[in-house]
Amino acid sequence: MKRYVLLLLLFISFSGYAQNTINNYKYVLVPEKFSFLKEQDQYRLNTLAKFLLTEKGFETYFDNFELPTAIANNKCDALHAEVLEKKGMFTTNLTLLLKDCKGNIIFKSKEGKSREKEYKTSYNLALRDAFTSLDEVKYAYNGTVNTDQQVAATTTTVTAPVATATVPVSAAVIATAKPVTVETNQPAGTLYAQPTANGYQLIDTTPKKVLTLSRTSVQDYFIADNETANGIVLKKNGAWFFEYYKDGKLMAEKLLIKF
Repeated sequence: MKRYVLLLLLFISFSGYAQNTINNYKYVLVPEKFSFLKEQDQYRLNTLAKFLLTEKGFETYFDNFELPTAIANNKCDALHAEVLEKKGMFTTNLTLLLKDCKGNIIFKSKEGKSREKEYKTSYNLALRDAFTSLDEVKYAYNGTVNTDQQVAATTTTVTAPVATATVPVSAAVIATAKPVTVETNQPAGTLYAQPTANGYQLIDTTPKKVLTLSRTSVQDYFIADNETANGIVLKKNGAWFFEYYKDGKLMAEKLLIKF
């Protein structure tokens, strides 16, 4: 009997752990400075992490900003993003971790890599490479939140055998991510693309550099930087757009680019 009870406890404990996935969380908190960087949001890496998590479907906030009441009162309702760097001779190696409020790792990405020599480009490409691991996970918030009560349930003493029944699942309930509102600005004029080692720089007729584009592994998809905002430039329905976040809002500037 004691052996049966012990096995049952282990099964309950394992089941509770296995069910704790990113789908149990609606929110992610991102620090303003990762531990391996010297400055806040250096290379716009924290902003990029926040952008990519929001793109995945999470509601994402910097952890020292004013937070919504839903998580300000209990940060255990949110995952905490962490990015680790592994030193390499000729490569930048970054790994994304999503942890619960007790420091348990709920998700760990692959090691994102980049061999670019320029620091900003290399860190950006390595982080984006790490984030591709999230593409393999079908994230959909399931409406549940992990609480201390759920954890406590795994340590409850069982005094008698418990009969269990298998309940067939007739349908999967899939949560729909909250739609993102995009504020779109019209193009100011034609920009001319000049090739660089990693992509292009876009200049206007002044001539003045307006945007720097860095290539990615996806066609018509660039990492973009205009010195004040970090985002992406991509082609949609035959038109080019520069998308980035400003004050928590997703902005999209339509571009006229001549390559």
